[in-house]
Amino acid sequence: MHSSLAVTIEGVPLGLAAVKFWTRKKFKGTAALKKKINPTRIPIEKKESVRWLENLKQSTQLLDHPGRCIHIGDRESDIYELFCAAQETGTHFLIRTCVDRLVGDGDHTIADEMDEVAVKGLHRIEVRDSNGDSDQAVLEIRYRKIRVLPPIGKQKRYPALTLTVIHAEERGTPKNRKKIDWKLITDLPVGSRADAIEKLEWYALRWKIEVFHKILKSGCKAEESKLRTAQRLTNLISLFCILTWRVFWMTMLNRSVPDAPPTLALTATEIGVLDRLVNDKPKGSQKTLSHYLIKIARLGGYLARASDPPPGNTVMWRGLSRLTDIALGAMVGAEFVGN
Repeated sequence: MHSSLAVTIEGVPLGLAAVKFWTRKKFKGTAALKKKINPTRIPIEKKESVRWLENLKQSTQLLDHPGRCIHIGDRESDIYELFCAAQETGTHFLIRTCVDRLVGDGDHTIADEMDEVAVKGLHRIEVRDSNGDSDQAVLEIRYRKIRVLPPIGKQKRYPALTLTVIHAEERGTPKNRKKIDWKLITDLPVGSRADAIEKLEWYALRWKIEVFHKILKSGCKAEESKLRTAQRLTNLISLFCILTWRVFWMTMLNRSVPDAPPTLALTATEIGVLDRLVNDKPKGSQKTLSHYLIKIARLGGYLARASDPPPGNTVMWRGLSRLTDIALGAMVGAEFVGN
């Protein structure tokens, strides 16, 4: 399953904008293709990576405002056909690049040109090392607008594109983690250090799809499904995707709009069960959305101490699973014994 998650600039997940299911009986991966032929000579339509283009087109059509959409991807999505598809659709992209493409008149590459670019500014960020401890990194930021050429075998089919390359490289060598070295390529305008930092922050939102998949696999246990046919498995995973989004959405709502009314995310039955099941802490506190989401997290093991950070996805999916079972029991019990 290849999925495209729509998020706001603040990181709130809006849901899946596109999903592509496929089997390798039809498409071959890059590693398999390299054994027989140069993959760059094969049309994108015959490769597994065509899913990136299909999801871009499907999600752009669904969201119905191409100019406001920015498609963010990791190095696997560094596909020249994707850049051209975004231009044709009128949408935008921000991709972490791994291919050192030919640029200009074809006599040098992106790396050659970026080596000539002076540092345009510094940016300090908070990171975690391999032990989970907090650390700081200072990034040197370079950027330049460059005329990028398509692969040699595809220059008759695709045009050259004028794109901006952003290179963020960490100063020094950290001890307990990998050095940060991001090379991004985009069709968005970058004219200042602030513009470059904005694009780096947008690219960091790509990690949201990893969180989504973690909830899908660990929370919903999608990989443990033992159904006999691919169609049944597809139907089940589609349902799991809705549940996964709800857990993720509720976790982020607690951080972005904590003072919203609880009915924004919860049913009247769920609110009533939480009032009976989990004592208010402290007494007489305002019953906002955050108030009830904390109650759900407490069902999942969250201690809700004053020094604790906001609840994460793990305690939220545990708590929501318990709440669902209890609410269902309350509804069924009411049919037998009455309200």
